[in-house]
Parts: sequence; structure tokens; C-alpha cells
Amino acid sequence: MANIREIRERIDSIKQILKITNAMYLMSSSKLKKARKSLEDTEPYFYKLQTTIDSILEHTPHTRQLYFDRRSGIPEEKRKKGYIVITADKGLCGSYNHNILKFTENELQQAADIDNCSLFIMGQVGRMYFQNRMRSGKKAYVDSEFLYTTQNPTLYRAMEIAQLVLDKFESGELDEVYLLYTDMVTANTQEARKVRLLPFERKHLGKDKDGTLKKLPKASFLPSPEEVMAELIPNYAKGVIYGAMVEAFCCEQQSRMTAMDAATTSAKDMIKDLSLLYNRARQAAITQEITEVCGGAASIGE
Repeated sequence: MANIREIRERIDSIKQILKITNAMYLMSSSKLKKARKSLEDTEPYFYKLQTTIDSILEHTPHTRQLYFDRRSGIPEEKRKKGYIVITADKGLCGSYNHNILKFTENELQQAADIDNCSLFIMGQVGRMYFQNRMRSGKKAYVDSEFLYTTQNPTLYRAMEIAQLVLDKFESGELDEVYLLYTDMVTANTQEARKVRLLPFERKHLGKDKDGTLKKLPKASFLPSPEEVMAELIPNYAKGVIYGAMVEAFCCEQQSRMTAMDAATTSAKDMIKDLSLLYNRARQAAITQEITEVCGGAASIGE
């Protein structure tokens, strides 16, 4: 059995850890509420953008736009694919990082040619993981200049990322762009998701469910539908990326809250067990001292 001093030092050490885990839980809770509110404040604007794009495609189904070009002439094994992967900057968030990294690994394994895959990693954990993976001989190009943090997602940061991938798509450096992030299905359920960002899908919305043509009101676009779409689509791409960033950030904080709550509970249980052990050791020490005093008194009396 450990002596009283060792047990007391362990209890004090666990109490210090308990303070840290409890503080991290409260901080994650505050960050989660703030991120959720910012997303709710901006969602209506991007939903309206999506509705506007759908409306333009309804009125002008034959509009030609660069961002809708599927480049069907390029075979699958030669298509250059880009993946924007959102991980965390820190650990201590349960299986959050492991799940999104494993999901990305599965996507890369399904690619026809991994040498044509480019990774744009957000978050220090994912960046270090895939850079080490690249050094070990598994080829998947990691853009070393793509240095973006996942803390406090902002529209400005989402705009920079959207502009970067749009420029690469326009120049032909990328043929497809996908967004890999963690989505919060419910408060306790999260799942990794894959969303195709480029090229955009052209939905045929010109017919009703029964197959008859819709009667659409006349619409005019100045200067042209192509020019209008060229302005709307980058903003919509920014909204998609921003929404993914906030969702991933919320999932990270939720995972950290769960992990810290479990750690706090475990620390309290350990303190309870160690306190019981401490009391037993203290009682044994007192009993031994009493025995020694009685033994000494008896020897003096003799």
C-alpha cells in the first residue's frame, strides 16, 4: 500500500487536472454556442443565393458557365481531384480527428490515381498527419501553403479558400473539388460527410412532377445570365465552405465537451477511491502509533 504522502500528492495532482478538464468543458460550451449563433445569422443569405441560382437555371436552362463544366472528355484515371479536409488544431476531442482522417484515407483509396489527388488541409492535426504520410511514401500531394486554422471560422477565411479552389478549377489545375468535414446530425451524433464543391450540379428544374413544363414568368438578366452566375457562384461556394467550417468547429467543441465531461467524471471517481485509500492508510498509521505507544508504556511499567 502506498504511504499517506504519496496518496495525498496523487489526490492533489488529480484535483489540478479536474480543474483543467472542467474549464475546457466550459470553454467548449461557450465556443459552441457562439459558432451556432454565427451560422444561424448567415444561413438565410446563402439559402437565398441557392434559391436565386436555381431560379436562373430554371429560366435559362442552356446557360453556359465555367463552374458547371464537368469536363467529361477527361478519363477518370486522369482527373485531378482536390479535397478540402477540415480537422482540428488540437487534440483532446475524443474520436473527432480519427474519424475524419480515416474517412479521408478511405476516399483516397477509392481514387483512380492517388498521384492526381491534392489535399488542402485545415487544422494542424490533419496537416501533420498527411505530411508525415506523404514522407512515408504514400503519395498524395499536400499543399504546404494552405495554412488555415479551424478556430473561430470567419466568412473572410471562407472567401479566401473558395477563391483559391475556384482559381485552380478555372486554370485546369483541378477538375473536381470535394469538401470533407464532420457534420453534426444530432447533439450526440456526428458523421463525416463528403460534398462536391466543383463542378456545380445543373439540376433540370424545368418540369413539374407529372412531366409537364412549368409556366415560368418572364425574366431578364443584365448584363447576361452568365455574368450574373459568375458573381453568384463564388459567393455561394463561400457559403458552402463557411457552413462546413462552422459545422466541423461545432462538432469539435461537442466532442471536446463529451471527452472533458468523461474525464471530469473519471477524475472524481479516482479522487473518491484515493480518498478511501488515504483514510485507510491514515487509520492504519494511527493504529500503529497507538500500538507502539502502548507497547512502550508497557515496557516502562515492567
